[in-house]
Amino acid sequence: MVRQQNNRGQRTDSRSTCNDSRKAAGAPRSAKGQGSAPSRGKSRAGKPSPRPVRGGQGPAAPAGSFLEGRRAAAEALRTGFPIKRALVAENASKDVTLSQLVDALRSASVPVQYVAREQLEVISSHGAHQGIALEVGDYPYADLADIIARTGDGPALVVVLDHVTDAGNFGAIVRSAEVVGAAGVVIASKRAAEVTVATYKTSAGAVMHLPIARVPNIARALEDLKEAGFWVCGSSEHAEQVCWDAPLAGKVAMVMGSEGEGISRLVLETCDFLTKLPQRGETESLNVAQAATTMMFEWMRQNRSGLFAGAVE
Repeated sequence: MVRQQNNRGQRTDSRSTCNDSRKAAGAPRSAKGQGSAPSRGKSRAGKPSPRPVRGGQGPAAPAGSFLEGRRAAAEALRTGFPIKRALVAENASKDVTLSQLVDALRSASVPVQYVAREQLEVISSHGAHQGIALEVGDYPYADLADIIARTGDGPALVVVLDHVTDAGNFGAIVRSAEVVGAAGVVIASKRAAEVTVATYKTSAGAVMHLPIARVPNIARALEDLKEAGFWVCGSSEHAEQVCWDAPLAGKVAMVMGSEGEGISRLVLETCDFLTKLPQRGETESLNVAQAATTMMFEWMRQNRSGLFAGAVE
């Protein structure tokens, strides 16, 4: 597919069906800096190990993935997240709030098992179980088509992670994406961070509210997003144009590269344009989670009139 620019900087596309669909979606004008050098910016995160028991004594940690804390339990129950069972500290009947949560779990047909508080301490990664831990099933990943269907006719953002591997960065990006109202997040099915118990924590529960799709080929997913009327924006420190001047209005698929290699060559070539953050200091760059958050809020700023009723320009 060959793209050209006319005198006004408007992109034209040899594939008429894509061009027509993007015009119908109110696609933004092209940015300069197309085809800039690939990013060399910023490994598969496993489930966190249970906290060791001092002296090698005490209860063994049960197998499975667990969410801990009352807020996480309430959110999982409210959103219909898959719950296998609830482990509750003994003598919980003396705690009114916890007892109410247990009643709600039972009403939802979730098995409840009372255990010694030491058992919850072994499960807990930060000692913040608050008397309850939920064993959860596999995360229900969405299809890319599900995310596209959520975008509607107005401005929309889909965050695409090109093999981000750090669980902390992944969770932080999901949290920011949910805060700005993104339609979803797309990740690679291999060699990338996935949703684990650590992600629940670092995303502050955002993974329970935002659909996440795993795809075998990021470049192919971007082509599908283009067909749905999205412009694909790659975030690269080697871009010529800063995000303040980039055309982020409308439907945008925002690509963030991995911590070590940045955006891969094939994915970079699939992007419609590149952009970067403005910088005055001497530090080389922000990490991928910080950069993604800043980019997402710039998208929201440029689309505020369409996203917020009665927004003041």
